[in-house]
Amino acid sequence: MARPPGKPSLGPFGTTIFAEMTALATEHGAVNLGQGFPDTDGPREMLDAAKAAIDGGRNQYPPGPGVPELLDAIAAHQQRFYGLTVDPRSEVLVTVGATEAIAATILALCEPGDEVVTFEPYYDSYAASIALAGAVRRTSILRFPDFAVDEASLRAAFSPRTRLVLLNTPHNPTGKVFSRDELELVCALAQEFDAWVVTDEVYEHLVFSGAEHVPVATLPGMASRTLSISSAGKTFSATGWKVGWVSGPAEAVSAVRAVKQFLTFVGSGPFQPAVAVALGLADEVYAGLSASLEAKRDLLVAGLRSAGLEVSVPQGTYFVIADAAPLGAVDALEFCRELPARLGVVGVPVSVFHDDADAARTLVRFAFCKRDEVLQQAVDRLRSR
Repeated sequence: MARPPGKPSLGPFGTTIFAEMTALATEHGAVNLGQGFPDTDGPREMLDAAKAAIDGGRNQYPPGPGVPELLDAIAAHQQRFYGLTVDPRSEVLVTVGATEAIAATILALCEPGDEVVTFEPYYDSYAASIALAGAVRRTSILRFPDFAVDEASLRAAFSPRTRLVLLNTPHNPTGKVFSRDELELVCALAQEFDAWVVTDEVYEHLVFSGAEHVPVATLPGMASRTLSISSAGKTFSATGWKVGWVSGPAEAVSAVRAVKQFLTFVGSGPFQPAVAVALGLADEVYAGLSASLEAKRDLLVAGLRSAGLEVSVPQGTYFVIADAAPLGAVDALEFCRELPARLGVVGVPVSVFHDDADAARTLVRFAFCKRDEVLQQAVDRLRSR
């Protein structure tokens, strides 16, 4: 008899929580604040550019590293916003979303037995990508409500086998924006243990008043050991386009490209030139996208509090974390499975983003990247308990 199908290292990873919660939303006609995608489109200039690219015949394989105008636009973006100089031809690679960039980077840099340091809660693809590489996950917990970095815990996660640090800022699911002091601590440990830092910065422009996004590559001595990952999906409300990128030292980007070519080869052909247009939009467009999202955050935070939940106010991203204990939750996973039928709202249990589920036993993540009337409807349903 043949061995059972499937890769043993992926045994713990079944259907994602997002698929499960979205199915429950559909079944019960619930307001879906579980999955982080907007319900409105991004800038008109970008959408029109995609239509023009399709009509102009740009529907076949794009160049492996990415179309030239997008590579140039990414390099210009890094210079414009952060003062980082990158060579668009050797130090930038376009990927099928940030998810592929993360997976390809981990596969490129890690051998079996290498260790990857990351913070929990973490985005679910991190654990799966680390497992696919045969690497070992080491974590430091960010704890509700302030999600501050614990220096002793972080240091304990490092060892002589540490190959890379996988850092997400602004952070999903907590909405935390790492402070400069926290980033400097991460960088000091990476340098001490001779590790790469891989940064997931997909929410880089969705930072709210009072917070500052500091790219790790801008910190002293870090450009040579940092791979920066971002995408167009979150910034420009086009999550279905799957246009991401990684930038950093040429030899590291080349290693990622060697892996990426055997994953998807290429993708998102006509959307690439459209994203190049979006990246070049005026500062006020970027500011407007962030300001609009901040207002939605405030609406949902106020509503959750009025429904009796304790809320951690996010500094960025699409998400807010609330403690559902006041609504009777003792286990957030079961609570979220019951919530669509009970109150007609969908959230995601934060425990699924943890190795230590007890660190988030009653915490729920809600997405606020929705139309105001949708958010208000969700709040009204929660208040009606």
